[in-house]
Amino acid sequence: MSEKIRESMSSVDVAWLRMDRPSNLMVICGVLAMDERIPITRLRSTVASRFLCYPRFRQHPVKTAAGFQWESDENFDLAHHVVKAELTKGAGDAELESLVSKLVSTALDPRHPLWQFHLVGNYKNGSALILRIHHCYADGIALIQVLLSMTDADRAGRRAGSVPTPPANRNDADDDPLEQLLAPLAGTLKVVSTAGSMLIEKGTELWRDPGKAVALAEQGGALVGEIAKLALMSEDSATPFKGESGVAKRVAWADPIALDDVKAIGKALGCSVNEVLLSSVAGALRGYLVHRGEDVGDVMIRALVPVNLRPPEKAYRLGNKFGLVFLDLPIGIENPVARLYAVRANMQKLKGSFQPVIALGILAAMGAGPKILQERLLAMLAKNATAVMTNVPGPQQPLYFAGGKIDRLIFWVPQSGNIGMGVSIITYAGQVQFGLITDRGLCPDPEQVIERFAPEFEKLVLSTLLAPWPWQEAPTAAWIERAVLA
Repeated sequence: MSEKIRESMSSVDVAWLRMDRPSNLMVICGVLAMDERIPITRLRSTVASRFLCYPRFRQHPVKTAAGFQWESDENFDLAHHVVKAELTKGAGDAELESLVSKLVSTALDPRHPLWQFHLVGNYKNGSALILRIHHCYADGIALIQVLLSMTDADRAGRRAGSVPTPPANRNDADDDPLEQLLAPLAGTLKVVSTAGSMLIEKGTELWRDPGKAVALAEQGGALVGEIAKLALMSEDSATPFKGESGVAKRVAWADPIALDDVKAIGKALGCSVNEVLLSSVAGALRGYLVHRGEDVGDVMIRALVPVNLRPPEKAYRLGNKFGLVFLDLPIGIENPVARLYAVRANMQKLKGSFQPVIALGILAAMGAGPKILQERLLAMLAKNATAVMTNVPGPQQPLYFAGGKIDRLIFWVPQSGNIGMGVSIITYAGQVQFGLITDRGLCPDPEQVIERFAPEFEKLVLSTLLAPWPWQEAPTAAWIERAVLA
């Protein structure tokens, strides 16, 4: 018998692998809705030529005496990974949502590479493709690039999609973010890695003794101050979205909104597209809670927001190379303009923050340290947030996959610890698509949240149009005040 081929696994990727638990699987899930029925043979051919050119996807993680490593699957069978799933004749979004909800709650087989493509027939007049890939292989930015490298710009496949196909012999095994990710910040990363290791070695000492965190902050320095701030962070508001997670999940998506409309309102109000979208998300969550009869007066929900830390030219490389920031969403603010500027102010506070780099260092230390301490640290970090929210820029022209035109592109991110909600935003072909995943025991009706996203954006547009407008490039403080009172 030939010797099994094994490669080292980065500490950050190990951390995502070890975060897996039945109540929150670390699996990224996506759906491609296409305008025609795709034959399974054509799909398998596309996966074989364009997905498996990444050698990593023929490997699965295994635990060895030396730690976790990538090992080639000697019994690799494409038919196990690219499978068919039929809905009842005439099925639509409700039936597809039900199937996706079932799959996101189902673990992948650890004996094989941790990914699967499900080709769904009988979806409207075409087909849908459900993709499930474990987070330990790569983050969302990298996986979107992998997906795009599998697409074409025309149905016949004569022109490639928006990103080049990577070399088939690319080996990313040694692409460890702690050494190669941010060369200009190598010194900072070293300090952060050391800080993360310190947190692991000392277990939860800082969290159990806030006085030590205060003393740490008093030592001065932005980096040290950020570490202390994370240690002293209080929990966000208690809402029905927060609680003990169960196994069953629910997914939902909404009709898309035009990206040009979001850009226009952002430009008019001097805010970014991301700020406008997150403000609309906050409004949708507020509307849902009000509908349930909850008191939202002073409610603040905190979201973990991934921040990409890889250079654009390396976006396609596998592995996890992102940090995290804690963003406060002011659910208690009813006025859409006031809420937008509160979101903007909170985003501005995070600019230049060391939080993303600190999070990367802590993840690396978590992957390298004992699992019991990782579990404790993860639980303490996760308790300070209610949701994971991510915004991924996608291609702005229609693309084709295995000969089928992609009409809609949606994805969902996993939630760590006991976080029970994930909001995913992706732009595609001039549209903004919202996806929502919730814990069924906490929020059994995510469609009641998702259907409020577009109306909340429309409220913001209407409030802007009705407010006294000074007709200048950027709104003044006086105009903002008038708009809020209008």
